[in-house]
Amino acid sequence: MIQSVNSVPAFDIKQQYASIEAEVNDAVMEVLRSGRYIGGPAVQDFERQFANYHNVSECVACNSGTDALYLALRALDIGVGDEVITTPFSFFATTEVISAVGATPVFVDIDATTFNLDVSKVAAAITPKTKAIMPVHLFGLPVDMTALMAIAQTHSLAVIEDCAQATGASWNEQKVGSIGHIGCFSFYPTKNLGGCGDGGAITTNDSAIANKIRILKEHGSKARYIHEEVGVNSRLDAIQAVILQIKLRYLDDWNKNRQNIATYYYQYLSQIPGIIPPQELLGGEAVWNQYTICVSSEERNGATSKYRDWLRTQLQDQGVNTMLYYPLPLHLQPVYQSLGYQSGQLPVAEQTCHQVISLPMFPELTQEQQDKVIYGLKDYLS
Repeated sequence: MIQSVNSVPAFDIKQQYASIEAEVNDAVMEVLRSGRYIGGPAVQDFERQFANYHNVSECVACNSGTDALYLALRALDIGVGDEVITTPFSFFATTEVISAVGATPVFVDIDATTFNLDVSKVAAAITPKTKAIMPVHLFGLPVDMTALMAIAQTHSLAVIEDCAQATGASWNEQKVGSIGHIGCFSFYPTKNLGGCGDGGAITTNDSAIANKIRILKEHGSKARYIHEEVGVNSRLDAIQAVILQIKLRYLDDWNKNRQNIATYYYQYLSQIPGIIPPQELLGGEAVWNQYTICVSSEERNGATSKYRDWLRTQLQDQGVNTMLYYPLPLHLQPVYQSLGYQSGQLPVAEQTCHQVISLPMFPELTQEQQDKVIYGLKDYLS
């Protein structure tokens, strides 16, 4: 059966659309006929449904996951002179928004098993300037929110959950995005809940925070042409809202498929020398936006990506497409040289950047496609 599979894409969003094409097309045409393209009942209905899904009282839709993070920081009045603790192993948007509000990102190393913020190292990074902690539920694996919230409560810090890759994941049976003070989501097309364009949302149980975000995302305006502060233009289109409403109904089924795929990967990849598959923490339920492994070689002396890159090339030649998240940790990015971080200061994150490969992962991935990935890895690593 493996030989009948010519190639395996890293992700395939066209199959998902095909499975709900009629529903999506009807909903989009209804919006187009309505003439209500910005805001209106379609967006309001989605906000209510997304809040109910996370068992929170408030949801505010916005233009992107990046805007969600930015608006969350603004709503908490975090700015110049403040520090926000976060991970060095994430997409740049996580720290970009901290810098955008004038605050300083403070990086804490990651856990080698989950690739998430190492919560045991957070307390040591807290200073009098620390105002918030921003954990990232990377690749759909939840952070230990019990331990993190205990630290935040002890030090009176806000917690902003970056849930961009983790819609539907949970910690101790509570959805991520509902545990911290604010949850931030992305609806980029390749996310677990992805639109047909860009989009984002903020969840919270604090009505004051939600109301402030609603003002900030509308140019700082509560009443038309009356501006209380400098805001931004960050709105979710009605077309995206109706598409997301449809997809939200299927999200748990799609996430279950991802979990089954991850289980199958782990069953076989954990037996191959040189591969370190990811693992959930006890208490976490991952939704596997990516399935990211570490590869190692006895010949490797220190952190070097040559072996990993060679393996990716071999897989590519066999028709197995992989992704690389992320080749350079945030604390060593050129833009953050002024912060003074040195190579070797956050060793787990730095080594991880040289070892990771994200394997094909999407709900429609077949077992035959997975077998091609698995046997490809086994052939080259044996």
